[in-house]
Amino acid sequence: MRFWLLFLLSFNVIANPLDAGDVKLGKQLVEKNCIACHAARFGGDGSKIYTREDRIIKTPKGLIQQVRNCNTNLGLKWFDDEELAAAAYLNQTYYHLQ
Repeated sequence: MRFWLLFLLSFNVIANPLDAGDVKLGKQLVEKNCIACHAARFGGDGSKIYTREDRIIKTPKGLIQQVRNCNTNLGLKWFDDEELAAAAYLNQTYYHLQ
């Protein structure tokens, strides 16, 4: 799936790849795997990482890449569709990237 997602992104076949993600699955993945780490780093419920003024995520591709980086660094072993689901949930909840 990663090949096809990269293909579609590189040729702009889909306007916003985050629209293809399963938001419900993404919410489950984020709540299970991301909240504790982000809360430890940023306090509270961890959502400040997404809402801070100087956040580094500016594009849908950037959000997908950041989720992929976390997946790799934490050894979560998520599949591509799970990365996309988590990114779609984060976009719908916090980023609102077009």
